[in-house]
Amino acid sequence: MLGKTLFLKALFVKYKSVIKFILTFLVVYGSLSMAYKFYLQFSDGSTFYPDYFTHTVALQSETMLETFGYNAQVLPHPDEPSLKLMVNGKYLARVVEGCNSLSVIILFFSFIVAFSGTWKTTFFYILSGSVLIYSINILRIALLSMGLYHYPEYEDILHTVIFPGIIYGIVFLLWIFWVNRFSKINRTDG
Repeated sequence: MLGKTLFLKALFVKYKSVIKFILTFLVVYGSLSMAYKFYLQFSDGSTFYPDYFTHTVALQSETMLETFGYNAQVLPHPDEPSLKLMVNGKYLARVVEGCNSLSVIILFFSFIVAFSGTWKTTFFYILSGSVLIYSINILRIALLSMGLYHYPEYEDILHTVIFPGIIYGIVFLLWIFWVNRFSKINRTDG
């Protein structure tokens, strides 16, 4: 029994930073995800349908499409909690809760906190990274809509491969930059 206890203690010491990362990530991700689910449950959708963030993303995507010269319109979907995105009078896509980038930002936030640097650097990196992810998501939705408008035969590859790759690729690059440049794990003690 004593040998097993010493082994576990040695294992914990050896992998302390890994265990700390995993626990911190899980606690932050779990807490933020529960808070987000709570927000969604109590979002009544009467003013901003289906919820404030999804509504805002749909309207900003509409504006982005109009900036590119398209006649865009967002309408409440009559059968489900989403918004219909119309381009030049053609119904192209639904903007659902999963399109608002908040779940991706929660994932990004959790990873950065788990690999935290100084408090100030961590805060500003999370803030600027979240704004970048949110902005790229708006551009992504607009570009996806333009692609669906001009190339409807590529809907599957555009929606399931290319455009998720853009948002997750950006998040991955932000993580790599953070770990290599700012996180405490990259610093040597001594």
